Amino acid sequence: MDRMLYVAMTGAKQTLLAQTANTHNLANASTTAFRADLEAFRAMPVYGQGQPSRVYAMAERPGTDLSSGTVTSTGRELDIAVNGDGWLAVQTADGGEAYTRAGDLRVSSNGQLVNGAGHAVLGNSGPIAIPPSEKIEIGVDGTITSRALGQAPNTLAAVDRIRLVNPPKAELTKGTDGLMRLRSGAQADVDVNVRLVPGSLESSNVNAVEAMVNMITLSRQFEMQVKAMRTTEEIDQSAAQILRMS
Repeated sequence: MDRMLYVAMTGAKQTLLAQTANTHNLANASTTAFRADLEAFRAMPVYGQGQPSRVYAMAERPGTDLSSGTVTSTGRELDIAVNGDGWLAVQTADGGEAYTRAGDLRVSSNGQLVNGAGHAVLGNSGPIAIPPSEKIEIGVDGTITSRALGQAPNTLAAVDRIRLVNPPKAELTKGTDGLMRLRSGAQADVDVNVRLVPGSLESSNVNAVEAMVNMITLSRQFEMQVKAMRTTEEIDQSAAQILRMS
């Protein structure tokens, strides 16, 4: 009976962990270029006295869904989407390098080019600084040009080039900040073949309908585990009552 209670209790706990990951995905269904976290259950034997005849399931995150989202045209000059495989290099909070496909760019108050999450976009020599400009254009190869204030309409000057990389997907891992990094901790090499779609944004790859169905399934599994714990309590009470009668 103790084993039955343990299996039901751990099952409920692991189901809640899986529900947390699924809820996180569902909450980011409208986040630009969000990559869904995968969750799975792995069977684990319950060790103790005697044979490990009881098995419980342990929730784990085997990886991240790196499939592309839908590219939608916005017409905004600072919106970009990666065409096919590839990533934008951004600066992390600790000054390191990480990768994202979120191309909702803007110029910060101090003149830095950042994305919607506030991460500085990296160029050939570090974070990209944009001078005061009337117009900013981003080419398909990541080249940034601008027209300075007061200049003629046909006067465009090259500012920098966005650092575009395309490391093997198997070498990427997702951090707690939602950014991708190389498992080795190194920096990916620039890939000149990566192309952008200016004036567009990539949507999240989360399937909202599938996430909702998964949420319902996990809720039913949790209810089943709670019912098993209640059944264990009822069996224990019945056994105690029989002992008192004897």
